[in-house]
Amino acid sequence: MPIQNSINTNIGAFVALQNLNAVNARLDTVQNRVSTGLKVNNAVDDASSFAIAQGVRGNLKAFEAVSQGLANGRGVATVTLAGATAISDLLGDIQKKITEGQNAGNSTEQQQILNADFLNLVSQINTFIRNATYNGRNLLSNLSTSINVIANVDGTTLTIRSNSAFAQSSVNLGSQNLSSTIGAFKALSALFQATAMINTVLGNLGADTRTLNFQESFISKLSDAVSEGLGSIVDADLAKESSRLQALQVQQQLSVQTLNIANQKPSGLLSLFR
Repeated sequence: MPIQNSINTNIGAFVALQNLNAVNARLDTVQNRVSTGLKVNNAVDDASSFAIAQGVRGNLKAFEAVSQGLANGRGVATVTLAGATAISDLLGDIQKKITEGQNAGNSTEQQQILNADFLNLVSQINTFIRNATYNGRNLLSNLSTSINVIANVDGTTLTIRSNSAFAQSSVNLGSQNLSSTIGAFKALSALFQATAMINTVLGNLGADTRTLNFQESFISKLSDAVSEGLGSIVDADLAKESSRLQALQVQQQLSVQTLNIANQKPSGLLSLFR
Protein backbone atom coordinates (compact mmCIF):
# COMPACT_ATOMS: atom_id res chain seq x y z
CA MET A 1 0.00 0.00 0.00
CA PRO A 2 1.53 3.31 -1.09
CA ILE A 3 2.34 5.94 1.55
CA GLN A 4 0.37 9.14 0.99
CA ASN A 5 2.26 12.39 1.45
CA SER A 6 0.13 15.33 2.57
CA ILE A 7 0.60 18.77 4.03
CA ASN A 8 -2.89 18.68 5.56
CA THR A 9 -2.66 15.41 7.46
CA ASN A 10 0.71 14.54 8.99
CA ILE A 11 0.22 11.00 10.32
CA GLY A 12 3.78 10.76 11.55
CA ALA A 13 3.40 13.95 13.60
CA PHE A 14 0.14 12.66 15.07
CA VAL A 15 1.77 9.41 16.18
CA ALA A 16 4.83 11.21 17.54
CA LEU A 17 2.63 13.66 19.47
CA GLN A 18 0.57 10.83 20.96
CA ASN A 19 3.73 9.09 22.08
CA LEU A 20 5.09 12.33 23.56
CA ASN A 21 1.87 12.96 25.47
CA ALA A 22 1.90 9.41 26.84
CA VAL A 23 5.52 9.76 27.94
CA ASN A 24 4.79 13.14 29.56
CA ALA A 25 1.84 11.66 31.45
CA ARG A 26 3.96 8.79 32.80
CA LEU A 27 6.76 11.23 33.60
CA ASP A 28 4.38 13.45 35.60
CA THR A 29 3.23 10.40 37.57
CA VAL A 30 6.78 9.30 38.37
CA GLN A 31 7.89 12.84 39.30
CA ASN A 32 4.91 13.12 41.64
CA ARG A 33 5.85 9.83 43.30
CA VAL A 34 9.46 10.90 43.69
CA SER A 35 8.53 14.31 45.15
CA THR A 36 5.93 12.95 47.60
CA GLY A 37 7.36 9.50 48.27
CA LEU A 38 3.88 8.07 47.65
CA LYS A 39 2.62 5.87 44.85
CA VAL A 40 -0.99 6.55 45.86
CA ASN A 41 -1.57 10.27 46.40
CA ASN A 42 -5.31 10.43 45.75
CA ALA A 43 -8.29 8.40 44.59
CA VAL A 44 -7.37 8.99 40.95
CA ASP A 45 -4.13 7.03 41.38
CA ASP A 46 -5.86 3.99 42.91
CA ALA A 47 -9.37 4.40 44.30
CA SER A 48 -9.48 1.21 46.41
CA SER A 49 -5.99 1.60 47.84
CA PHE A 50 -6.61 5.27 48.64
CA ALA A 51 -9.87 4.43 50.43
CA ILE A 52 -8.11 1.76 52.52
CA ALA A 53 -5.23 4.13 53.26
CA GLN A 54 -7.62 6.85 54.46
CA GLY A 55 -9.22 4.40 56.87
CA VAL A 56 -5.82 3.37 58.19
CA ARG A 57 -4.82 7.02 58.62
CA GLY A 58 -7.95 7.53 60.71
CA ASN A 59 -6.93 4.61 62.92
CA LEU A 60 -3.46 6.11 63.36
CA LYS A 61 -4.98 9.39 64.53
CA ALA A 62 -7.10 7.42 67.00
CA PHE A 63 -3.96 5.70 68.30
CA GLU A 64 -2.39 9.14 68.80
CA ALA A 65 -5.40 10.19 70.89
CA VAL A 66 -5.16 7.01 72.97
CA SER A 67 -1.44 7.55 73.52
CA GLN A 68 -2.14 11.10 74.66
CA GLY A 69 -4.79 9.87 77.09
CA LEU A 70 -2.46 7.23 78.49
CA ALA A 71 0.31 9.81 78.85
CA ASN A 72 -2.02 12.10 80.81
CA GLY A 73 -3.05 9.21 83.05
CA ARG A 74 0.56 8.23 83.58
CA GLY A 75 1.31 11.84 84.53
CA VAL A 76 -1.35 11.72 87.26
CA ALA A 77 -0.09 8.37 88.54
CA THR A 78 3.56 9.47 88.51
CA VAL A 79 2.90 12.70 90.42
CA THR A 80 0.72 10.86 92.93
CA LEU A 81 3.40 8.20 93.37
CA ALA A 82 6.00 10.89 94.01
CA GLY A 83 3.76 12.45 96.66
CA ALA A 84 3.06 9.11 98.32
CA THR A 85 6.78 8.24 98.35
CA ALA A 86 7.59 11.59 99.99
CA ILE A 87 4.92 10.93 102.61
CA SER A 88 6.30 7.44 103.25
CA ASP A 89 9.75 8.93 103.83
CA LEU A 90 8.26 11.58 106.10
CA LEU A 91 6.49 8.95 108.21
CA GLY A 92 9.90 7.52 109.04
CA ASP A 93 10.96 10.91 110.43
CA ILE A 94 7.70 11.14 112.38
CA GLN A 95 8.28 7.70 113.89
CA LYS A 96 11.67 8.88 115.09
CA LYS A 97 10.05 11.83 116.89
CA ILE A 98 7.39 9.60 118.41
CA THR A 99 10.02 7.18 119.69
CA GLU A 100 11.92 10.08 121.23
CA GLY A 101 8.67 11.29 122.78
CA GLN A 102 8.17 7.94 124.51
CA ASN A 103 11.28 8.49 126.61
CA ALA A 104 10.12 8.95 130.21
CA GLY A 105 13.37 10.75 130.97
CA ASN A 106 12.43 13.77 128.81
CA SER A 107 12.01 17.05 130.57
CA THR A 108 8.82 19.06 130.07
CA GLU A 109 10.69 21.45 127.81
CA GLN A 110 12.12 18.61 125.72
CA GLN A 111 8.68 17.03 125.40
CA GLN A 112 7.24 20.34 124.16
CA ILE A 113 10.03 20.67 121.58
CA LEU A 114 9.39 17.12 120.36
CA ASN A 115 5.66 17.80 120.20
CA ALA A 116 6.21 20.95 118.12
CA ASP A 117 8.47 19.04 115.74
CA PHE A 118 5.90 16.24 115.51
CA LEU A 119 3.04 18.62 114.68
CA ASN A 120 5.18 20.39 112.07
CA LEU A 121 6.04 17.10 110.37
CA VAL A 122 2.42 15.96 110.36
CA SER A 123 1.32 19.25 108.79
CA GLN A 124 3.87 18.63 106.05
CA ILE A 125 1.92 15.49 105.10
CA ASN A 126 -1.05 17.68 104.15
CA THR A 127 1.25 19.85 102.05
CA PHE A 128 2.47 16.78 100.17
CA ILE A 129 -1.12 15.65 99.58
CA ARG A 130 -2.15 19.06 98.18
CA ASN A 131 0.89 19.26 95.93
CA ALA A 132 0.38 15.78 94.45
CA THR A 133 -1.83 17.29 91.74
CA TYR A 134 -1.48 16.86 87.98
CA ASN A 135 -3.73 18.49 85.39
CA GLY A 136 -6.24 19.31 88.13
CA ARG A 137 -6.49 15.73 89.42
CA ASN A 138 -5.37 14.58 92.86
CA LEU A 139 -5.69 10.94 93.90
CA LEU A 140 -4.55 11.45 97.50
CA SER A 141 -7.03 14.10 98.59
CA ASN A 142 -9.93 13.19 100.83
CA LEU A 143 -12.55 13.75 98.10
CA SER A 144 -10.65 12.20 95.20
CA THR A 145 -12.23 9.64 92.86
CA SER A 146 -10.72 7.03 90.57
CA ILE A 147 -9.78 8.04 87.01
CA ASN A 148 -10.76 6.05 83.94
CA VAL A 149 -8.17 6.46 81.17
CA ILE A 150 -8.92 5.53 77.55
CA ALA A 151 -6.75 2.55 76.69
CA ASN A 152 -7.67 1.55 73.13
CA VAL A 153 -9.38 2.82 69.99
CA ASP A 154 -12.47 0.75 70.82
CA GLY A 155 -13.10 2.95 73.87
CA THR A 156 -11.99 0.51 76.57
CA THR A 157 -10.46 2.13 79.65
CA LEU A 158 -7.97 1.50 82.44
CA THR A 159 -8.61 2.68 85.99
CA ILE A 160 -6.18 4.58 88.19
CA ARG A 161 -7.50 3.98 91.69
CA SER A 162 -8.28 6.74 94.15
CA ASN A 163 -6.27 6.62 97.37
CA SER A 164 -8.37 9.02 99.41
CA ALA A 165 -8.51 6.58 102.37
CA PHE A 166 -5.01 7.64 103.38
CA ALA A 167 -6.21 11.19 103.99
CA GLN A 168 -8.41 9.97 106.85
CA SER A 169 -5.53 8.16 108.54
CA SER A 170 -3.50 11.34 108.10
CA VAL A 171 -6.22 13.30 109.92
CA ASN A 172 -6.15 10.75 112.73
CA LEU A 173 -2.37 11.07 113.00
CA GLY A 174 -2.65 14.84 113.02
CA SER A 175 -4.99 14.75 116.01
CA GLN A 176 -2.28 13.16 118.15
CA ASN A 177 0.37 14.92 120.22
CA LEU A 178 3.60 14.19 122.05
CA SER A 179 2.94 16.40 125.05
CA SER A 180 3.32 13.30 127.24
CA THR A 181 4.67 9.78 126.94
CA ILE A 182 1.12 8.46 127.04
CA GLY A 183 0.27 10.70 124.08
CA ALA A 184 3.39 9.41 122.30
CA PHE A 185 2.22 5.80 122.62
CA LYS A 186 -1.19 6.74 121.19
CA ALA A 187 0.54 8.59 118.37
CA LEU A 188 2.58 5.47 117.61
CA SER A 189 -0.61 3.46 117.08
CA ALA A 190 -1.94 6.13 114.70
CA LEU A 191 1.40 6.15 112.91
CA PHE A 192 1.28 2.38 112.33
CA GLN A 193 -2.17 2.80 110.80
CA ALA A 194 -0.95 5.61 108.51
CA THR A 195 2.14 3.61 107.53
CA ALA A 196 0.06 0.55 106.61
CA MET A 197 -2.24 2.78 104.56
CA ILE A 198 0.58 4.55 102.68
CA ASN A 199 2.12 1.16 101.88
CA THR A 200 -1.20 0.13 100.34
CA VAL A 201 -1.25 3.38 98.39
CA LEU A 202 2.26 2.76 97.07
CA GLY A 203 1.28 -0.75 96.01
CA ASN A 204 -1.85 0.49 94.21
CA LEU A 205 -0.01 3.27 92.42
CA GLY A 206 2.89 1.02 91.44
CA ALA A 207 0.54 -1.55 89.92
CA ASP A 208 -1.60 1.06 88.14
CA THR A 209 1.47 2.83 86.74
CA ARG A 210 2.92 -0.43 85.42
CA THR A 211 -0.38 -1.23 83.73
CA LEU A 212 -0.40 2.19 82.04
CA ASN A 213 3.21 1.74 80.94
CA PHE A 214 2.51 -1.70 79.46
CA GLN A 215 -0.55 -0.41 77.59
CA GLU A 216 1.28 2.65 76.29
CA SER A 217 4.09 0.44 75.01
CA PHE A 218 1.58 -1.88 73.35
CA ILE A 219 -0.27 1.00 71.67
CA SER A 220 3.04 2.37 70.40
CA LYS A 221 3.98 -0.99 68.87
CA LEU A 222 0.51 -1.39 67.42
CA SER A 223 0.65 2.07 65.87
CA ASP A 224 4.06 1.27 64.36
CA ALA A 225 2.69 -1.94 62.85
CA VAL A 226 -0.29 -0.10 61.35
CA SER A 227 2.05 2.57 59.96
CA GLU A 228 4.12 -0.15 58.35
CA GLY A 229 0.98 -1.60 56.78
CA LEU A 230 -0.01 1.82 55.49
CA GLY A 231 3.44 2.25 53.96
CA SER A 232 3.12 -1.00 52.05
CA ILE A 233 -0.09 0.35 50.48
CA VAL A 234 0.90 3.90 49.55
CA ASP A 235 4.68 4.28 49.75
CA ALA A 236 6.62 4.45 46.50
CA ASP A 237 9.76 2.41 45.85
CA LEU A 238 12.07 5.35 45.24
CA ALA A 239 14.85 3.19 43.79
CA LYS A 240 12.52 1.92 41.07
CA GLU A 241 10.93 5.31 40.53
CA SER A 242 14.35 6.90 40.13
CA SER A 243 15.22 4.41 37.39
CA ARG A 244 11.88 5.01 35.68
CA LEU A 245 12.39 8.76 35.90
CA GLN A 246 15.70 8.59 34.05
CA ALA A 247 14.27 6.25 31.39
CA LEU A 248 11.23 8.44 30.83
CA GLN A 249 13.36 11.57 30.56
CA VAL A 250 15.32 9.89 27.76
CA GLN A 251 12.06 8.78 26.11
CA GLN A 252 10.75 12.33 26.36
CA GLN A 253 13.81 13.72 24.59
CA LEU A 254 13.55 11.09 21.83
CA SER A 255 9.83 11.74 21.41
CA VAL A 256 10.49 15.47 21.02
CA GLN A 257 13.12 14.76 18.36
CA THR A 258 10.76 12.35 16.58
CA LEU A 259 8.02 14.97 16.58
CA ASN A 260 10.40 17.57 15.19
CA ILE A 261 11.40 15.19 12.35
CA ALA A 262 7.77 14.40 11.60
CA ASN A 263 6.90 18.11 11.50
CA GLN A 264 9.70 18.74 9.01
CA LYS A 265 8.43 16.02 6.63
CA PRO A 266 5.88 18.18 4.76
CA SER A 267 8.61 20.73 3.95
CA GLY A 268 10.37 17.97 1.98
CA LEU A 269 7.52 18.08 -0.55
CA LEU A 270 8.75 21.50 -1.72
CA SER A 271 11.62 19.83 -3.55
CA LEU A 272 9.13 18.09 -5.81
CA PHE A 273 7.94 21.44 -7.16
CA ARG A 274 11.29 22.94 -8.04
